[in-house]
Amino acid sequence: MTGKAEFCARTNVSRETLAMLETHAGLLKRWNRSINLVSAGTTEALWTRHFLDSAQLLRLAPPARRWVDLGSGGGFPGAVVGIMARAVTETVLIEADQRKAAFLGALSRQTSGFRVMSERLESAEPQCGDVVSARALAPLGTLLGHVHRHLKPNGRAILPKGKNVQGEIRQALEHWRFDCKTYPSETDEDAVILSIGGIERA
Repeated sequence: MTGKAEFCARTNVSRETLAMLETHAGLLKRWNRSINLVSAGTTEALWTRHFLDSAQLLRLAPPARRWVDLGSGGGFPGAVVGIMARAVTETVLIEADQRKAAFLGALSRQTSGFRVMSERLESAEPQCGDVVSARALAPLGTLLGHVHRHLKPNGRAILPKGKNVQGEIRQALEHWRFDCKTYPSETDEDAVILSIGGIERA
């Protein structure tokens, strides 16, 4: 089974949605030659390593009228969420790197799946997201400062994390209070997805 076939089997997306994701894949491969959007070694596994990895967050998140993705880079998970949930969710991607933001803007124009803000997370106007996501952006203790700024008080953060997650949680609890649920990643046996709410400074 190819990566795309596995993605389709596990997400059951519509033909229209799949076409938009194919647009994302094609655009990313072209731009990735000059901008480091994703590691070159992962482009062959794009549909599982990046698209399916992003799509799984939708199953773990509560219903969201507004989803905010921080440090969106190549559009993972934000652009995938924006495209797949476009009928019910307004998705905002915040990316400070001008070149990456230009890529995301080009993708948004071709898919109409999301809005792009090219600003620093700490200076962007708070976005009041029902859900905030971020992948491979910062250690949890640092990341929660950005999440707290852009998340509604009763919202949830959905955060993919790697094998050092327990150490990150312990360090984050030195400065923050929060409730946290942990789910195994469907695409990486060493990774988990954190669902975090009730975020307050310690």
